[in-house]
Amino acid sequence: MSPSSATEDVTTKHSFCRVCHAACPIEVDVATNDGVERVTAIRGVQEDPLFEGYTCIKGRQLPDQMHHPDRLRKAYRRSEGGELEEVTSSDALDEIAEKLAAIIEEHGPQSVATYTGTGGYQNCVALEAARGFHKGIGSRSLYTSVTIDQPAKSMVPALIGWWEGGWDNFRDSDISMAIGYNPMVSSYAAAGGLQGTNPFTTMRRAKERGMKLIVIDPRKTELASFADIHLQVKPGEDPALLSSMIKVILDEELFDIEFCEDWVEGLDKMAAAVESYTPEYAAERCEVDAADIVAAARMFAAGTCGTAGTGTGPNMAPNSLLTEYLAIALNALCGRVNREGDQVESGTLLYPETPKRAQAIPPMDIRTGPQHRFRNLRGYRGEMLCTVLAEEILEPGEGQVRALIVNGGNPAVAFPDQELTMRALRDLDLLVVVDHRMTATAVEADYVIAPTLSLERADVPHLMDRWLTQPYTHYTDASIAPEGDVLNEWQVFWGLTRRLGVSMPLAGGDIAALDEPTDHDVIDYVYAKARMSMDDYRATPRQVHPERSYVVEAADPDCAAKFDLGSEPMMQKLTEARSQQTSSELIDGYVDGEFPFRLVSRRLKSALNSLGSELPALAAKGGTTNAAYMNPDDMAQLGFTSGDLIEIASPMGVINGVCEDAPDVKQGVISMSHSWGDASMKDDKVRDIGVPTSRLTSTTACYDEYTGMAVLSAIPVKVKHSDLIEA
Repeated sequence: MSPSSATEDVTTKHSFCRVCHAACPIEVDVATNDGVERVTAIRGVQEDPLFEGYTCIKGRQLPDQMHHPDRLRKAYRRSEGGELEEVTSSDALDEIAEKLAAIIEEHGPQSVATYTGTGGYQNCVALEAARGFHKGIGSRSLYTSVTIDQPAKSMVPALIGWWEGGWDNFRDSDISMAIGYNPMVSSYAAAGGLQGTNPFTTMRRAKERGMKLIVIDPRKTELASFADIHLQVKPGEDPALLSSMIKVILDEELFDIEFCEDWVEGLDKMAAAVESYTPEYAAERCEVDAADIVAAARMFAAGTCGTAGTGTGPNMAPNSLLTEYLAIALNALCGRVNREGDQVESGTLLYPETPKRAQAIPPMDIRTGPQHRFRNLRGYRGEMLCTVLAEEILEPGEGQVRALIVNGGNPAVAFPDQELTMRALRDLDLLVVVDHRMTATAVEADYVIAPTLSLERADVPHLMDRWLTQPYTHYTDASIAPEGDVLNEWQVFWGLTRRLGVSMPLAGGDIAALDEPTDHDVIDYVYAKARMSMDDYRATPRQVHPERSYVVEAADPDCAAKFDLGSEPMMQKLTEARSQQTSSELIDGYVDGEFPFRLVSRRLKSALNSLGSELPALAAKGGTTNAAYMNPDDMAQLGFTSGDLIEIASPMGVINGVCEDAPDVKQGVISMSHSWGDASMKDDKVRDIGVPTSRLTSTTACYDEYTGMAVLSAIPVKVKHSDLIEA
């Protein structure tokens, strides 16, 4: 980033960051020179009422991302010779639409699939545009990253019920328990937990007001440094730990008896299922102190307000559905819900008005979604399961996927079982990738479409709207004009529906009927049923609207719904988990003693998955590889030193990584970020681009029968010095 010259006109605009979902407000310095705009600096907005000037290092590098020399600014297609050649985006869409029409004619609409990845989620209209496209062509084959890493979040409430008024607010909490997540780095917000709006300051204030914090994590994370009790659990054994805590709370009658009498059923079944999960048993299995388990249970139960919540660590581990159930069970058991008259933290202003009553939502039948052709799995909440997509591509027959549009994702390194995934991607009749980088997936594509980046488009913080601590509005226009032949993601789907002659229904109507809509038009259509009109929303950037807060109403007198803590699937899973010596027994090919380490996923300050490693400032901060972080004592025993190349093998695959010492990591654990590397499976450039940990996994060696979730964390592995010859 070069300094502005004397002839440049610099203006400051306001927007918000979209590197991750946190949507931190930012000031954007834009220099104009001979009509060409360039972003030169990013700062937080000090006067913002929620974020108070907070930004992270990733967001402050947006100028480098916007103007990176390797950023894609034009479309490409696969030539007859196999090379990617330049093509106009209009011609590319013409050809893609023609190929899609032929595929639909031959194989039916289900043969056309889309995948929206983490990058696509950062655009407030991209996923809904994909949904509209699917409705238009009549295909159910919509996939997103949600079914890769956290499907339990939506599945467990369907199994056991939910609370209409929502969980306790973090701002009122005197107790909080974080199970395997670190909002100080990820900005992730578990239900009722610390959110990504200025997290360090928010946590300090919470501690100053007396809030107690329990952290369950095999690493001493930035969040764990604030903890009153840190349970450094063995990865994959969270269910035993949480079950033991529930047993203590039940045995000592520390739960909310009145709430449970009114709103909980199956308590006797759950009590019987956790009876054998004594603190002593859990301590041995989880490698923590039994007294600490008891202390944590008593501390959580002693609070008057505050929740337990899980993150991607346990959600990607074996028994992920069970872990999520036990966290919700702790909250229900202790009555950690908003009661009549309480003010709900988030205003969800971008979503339809919904009742907020002090009552339970009953469990529902979760076996009603579209049927996959494998393992008796079904889609749910309008999505199919990513863990089955490769097989749906490779297996001939009715329902076989032959075309895939990937928006803002990188299945080549993110999907479990890399070898299977690559065979599937290469088997497709048509692969289209929408991305600003030539990712490992884009390299395989028949067409690559270059998208606008965040500061080149209008947007609203649609993800954070559900988690913000107050009803808050922030509409942003584009800060700079797009440069090059780039399209907003919605333009790709809109362009295809127009060429195919089908509709593209959104909440506000058929967007395909509009000629040359703008970003603002599409946002209006997507959020046509929002609580706040988009006209009012646009008019109040970076403002809190206390008058739009939800206040929990009285329960319906006829409401008979209750949390079912004795849900039969969960009782069965508790019994099965108790019969295991370790959760690794669930994985085909696991041999006790052969795989003494557990590899866990982690977030990095300098990257979101692999996004950021290509930017100089972030590479200087975090390096260019997803290092294999290990406890120094483990390294000493194995004869490793920092920087050594090591081989990491699971029952399902092998990778090579760069070892780095990390005293914050529990002994017996290797901590690595996921979604790095390329599709070569050679690892010879591991120091430069990292390596995909997904190669250590399988979609069939261990999966959940409800969510299809494959094990992507707490993977049993063994390690040794590598014999790899580096490039």
